[in-house]
Amino acid sequence: MQSKNKNMKLLEAIDKFLRHCEVAKNQSAKTIENYAHYLHRFMDFLDTKEIVPERFRMEELTLDLVEDYRLYLNRYSVEEGAKKGKKLSKKTQSYHLIALRALLKYLTKIDIETLAPEKIELPKIGQRSVEYLTREEVELLFQAVDEASHSGPRDRAMLEMLYSTGLRVSELVNLNRNDINLERREFMVRGKGDKPRLVFLSERAAGILKKYLSTREDHFGPLFISYSRGKSEDTMASGKIDITKGEEKRLSTVSVQEIARRHGRLAGLVKPVTPHKLRHSFATELLHNGADIRAVQELLGHASITTTQVYTHVTNRHLKEVHEKFHR
Repeated sequence: MQSKNKNMKLLEAIDKFLRHCEVAKNQSAKTIENYAHYLHRFMDFLDTKEIVPERFRMEELTLDLVEDYRLYLNRYSVEEGAKKGKKLSKKTQSYHLIALRALLKYLTKIDIETLAPEKIELPKIGQRSVEYLTREEVELLFQAVDEASHSGPRDRAMLEMLYSTGLRVSELVNLNRNDINLERREFMVRGKGDKPRLVFLSERAAGILKKYLSTREDHFGPLFISYSRGKSEDTMASGKIDITKGEEKRLSTVSVQEIARRHGRLAGLVKPVTPHKLRHSFATELLHNGADIRAVQELLGHASITTTQVYTHVTNRHLKEVHEKFHR
């Protein structure tokens, strides 16, 4: 039987784990960034215990130390920025412990002696709920877009696409014009973990997207571009779309979020409008109209049905309506 390695230090373990997440598990850059952030906070905690993180060995991790870490997270206050003085939510505390547990699972798998990951219990968190826009609110949002303005056709097409497809904002901004089949009203995207999925456009969304593209005087590849520097200066004689050009004009996720918020305010909506709220609205509309939750899981690109089950508030409400209609 192979003996376990007792000599791995924390810094080496974190480095190996993050590389494993990137190469072997093919996790997104954002996921790896979050893991690094949470695990470095564990190193900050060790400093408060007068333990030198660079010398800390994984075999030294005990359940008592983890319990002290939980207390540290519960009492932790953000030290700078707009959230200065704010405590970590139970959900955020849970993310820190999930990251630590993921590290321990990896180390156990490669036979490094450390604390058993299953000994770390996650805090109980209340059932997550989602905010979404009703169909009426969505229509008000669309109507708030001034389509006679220079950026109006783009903004309307972008909002329609978010609602029609349930795309994540990162998926939306990475789209190129050549990706979209307007005749079939479908296209492929690669979501989290580089997982491909087929996405469908409603007839109305396809028509509005086609209208927006007809206003484009450039031949840049990105589907949605920034107009902040004025109209594009593209003198390509061929008239063919060049996906290698215009990257500097590609609309950023932050810009899309700001555009959604701005039109939400113009529409007079009380709820703040975000791209992710339009994704929630897409899923809610499907389920409210009787779609199967497994189909919604596929359309959203969720790896696990558990993630999709956050929308059960919709199906529960629908069941109540059925009960009231048919039970006497």
